[in-house]
Amino acid sequence: MDSLKNHLLIAMPNLDDPYFKRSVVYICEHDDEGAMGLIINHPIAQLSVKQLLTKLALPDEIDAPLFNKQVFNGGPMNQERGFIIHSPQESWASSALLAPGIMLTTSNDILQVLGTTQAPEHYLIALGYSGWSAGQLEQELLENAWLTIEADPNILFNTTIDDRWQQATKQLGFDIWQLTSQTGHS
Repeated sequence: MDSLKNHLLIAMPNLDDPYFKRSVVYICEHDDEGAMGLIINHPIAQLSVKQLLTKLALPDEIDAPLFNKQVFNGGPMNQERGFIIHSPQESWASSALLAPGIMLTTSNDILQVLGTTQAPEHYLIALGYSGWSAGQLEQELLENAWLTIEADPNILFNTTIDDRWQQATKQLGFDIWQLTSQTGHS
């Protein structure tokens, strides 16, 4: 299978795992050893960017509207670890350009500038990540647990959280509620 890096996994309606129900996962890495991604539509209840920065004792002198953005539950693994998906901007200690228009930073230095003119134009923060061992994601795809599309920065950064799941499937040309979990054989 080709790499699904820089793709979105869209949970099928019948996927009822508590972490992944109606989720959209941005795939950051996918190779022979497995896959790693971040859920981009499940916010952590009652945790805004401003609250996170306060908990981390980082300066928050600027009360920008972006501070009211929600922090996401990126997945069940390593939930104390933070990831920032953002519009491309160099100068962070640990960043990787994943695709045109999408960069991932894992170093804390980016947190210092959120809410300032030095911050990336678009960003989202996730705590924890979703991981699959070698062959596991491919098996889940064969079991029809996920749909996939190439990642769209518009869905990541401009679509409301509640609309990301349905908007991602609409890019495939149908409404996700038209799908059935039943399969047939002829």
